[in-house]
Amino acid sequence: MGASVTRAIRNFNLENRAEREISKRKPFSAPRHPSTKSLLQDQMASHPGIKREVDRKDDKLLSLLKDVYVDSKDPVQIKDAGTRPEPKEYRLPKGNHFDMNIENIPKGKISVVEALTLLNNHKLYPETWTAEKIAKEYHLEQKDVNSLLKYFVTFEVKIFPPDNKKAIQSK
Repeated sequence: MGASVTRAIRNFNLENRAEREISKRKPFSAPRHPSTKSLLQDQMASHPGIKREVDRKDDKLLSLLKDVYVDSKDPVQIKDAGTRPEPKEYRLPKGNHFDMNIENIPKGKISVVEALTLLNNHKLYPETWTAEKIAKEYHLEQKDVNSLLKYFVTFEVKIFPPDNKKAIQSK
């Protein structure tokens, strides 16, 4: 019911409205700037053939344009089922943080816990945990380990004893 009412309203006086739209004046070009209007009129007066040349249709160009046909197709992507991607190499996490949901770590990468562990080990025992040993142990590149040890440090918490007895004791 609602569709028929909508259709009747939409089609009401359709022919008169269409005739009114068709009989409207067609759009024309934007107005020229006053400084160029006089220059254009001078050029048209001195060269009357320009206006005819601009308005003339060139049959040769129109026939060439009709011969142009563009048919665009996307290239077909061929999926080769025979080749499979090479599997990545994984390693098991080091240390005793197996309670986390880390099943395997790609070679060349470390977890945050492992990074903190190796930084702490290097800080506490620099003779045994050298950059070469860390690179071999965690399957990392030597330059990455050197950068890691150079630019990253772990925090160290120090608690200083109070100098005098008047300090407030924590309960």
